[in-house]
Amino acid sequence: MQGTVDGFSYGLVTPLVAYLMACLGGALGLRCTTRSMLVAHSWRPGWLALGSAAIGSGIWTMHFIAMMGFSVQQTPIQYDKPITFASLGVAILMVGIGIFIVGYKGASGTALFTGGTITGLGIASMHYLGMAGMRLNGKLEYNTFTVAASVVIAVAAATAALWAAGQVRGFLWSVGASLVMGLAVSGMHYTGMAALNVHLHGTTNVTSGDSPAALLAPMLIGPLAFLFLAGVVVMFDPLMVMSKPGSPAQQKPGIPAHMVRHTGRRPTSRPRRRPDRPGSRTPQRW
Repeated sequence: MQGTVDGFSYGLVTPLVAYLMACLGGALGLRCTTRSMLVAHSWRPGWLALGSAAIGSGIWTMHFIAMMGFSVQQTPIQYDKPITFASLGVAILMVGIGIFIVGYKGASGTALFTGGTITGLGIASMHYLGMAGMRLNGKLEYNTFTVAASVVIAVAAATAALWAAGQVRGFLWSVGASLVMGLAVSGMHYTGMAALNVHLHGTTNVTSGDSPAALLAPMLIGPLAFLFLAGVVVMFDPLMVMSKPGSPAQQKPGIPAHMVRHTGRRPTSRPRRRPDRPGSRTPQRW
């Protein structure tokens, strides 16, 4: 028996809030990636790690806020907590690999393609592992073609967002990249959900149980608190606010600012000619 699936139990509230959370995580993560390109080599891993955790937490929070609006009328839904939190770890790990590649190699060519692909696969892996953590009286079945489309959307969007972050063209550029990334993560999520069918195990009775919102809300407290703290770090970092487009560090993504400033060739100064002193001329012979 096919279950009756409803992905919008609260109307447009959950999709909009989920999109905003994806944008927030993307904005913080991409700004941290940009920031890593403006500092010395020793500080770069810390900023990239913070960016990876921010993006991973943002897309994980987006997914499960959207899942608060998901229900199957004929059966209650539970969530396996170890698998649910494992999906958060997978998101942070795989997004981190992609961001570190772009952060050290630059947002162009093979490095961008590799980093974007790994980041996109991390987003998709988080989604489907989180779905595997659902527990209900039925079996989840997916349309292969639609699943493949959702993965392509995730990879393409992640690549575009990392490219935009690597351009280092100021705050508004990063905000635009985060909006694109949020739209892509949300699009990937709902494309993946469109591929879902629920096959129930021989029951037609509507059973009662806790709502998805009541089950998921406690799990979201930690990632939401982390995003808040990451936002505070980014907001109060002076270089993030005062950096201007067109600086030497912004012209070479992936190269620390202090290296860029000191690799240029200094102009050769011409020796200044001393003025002739009176009586210093060599007397001419007649």
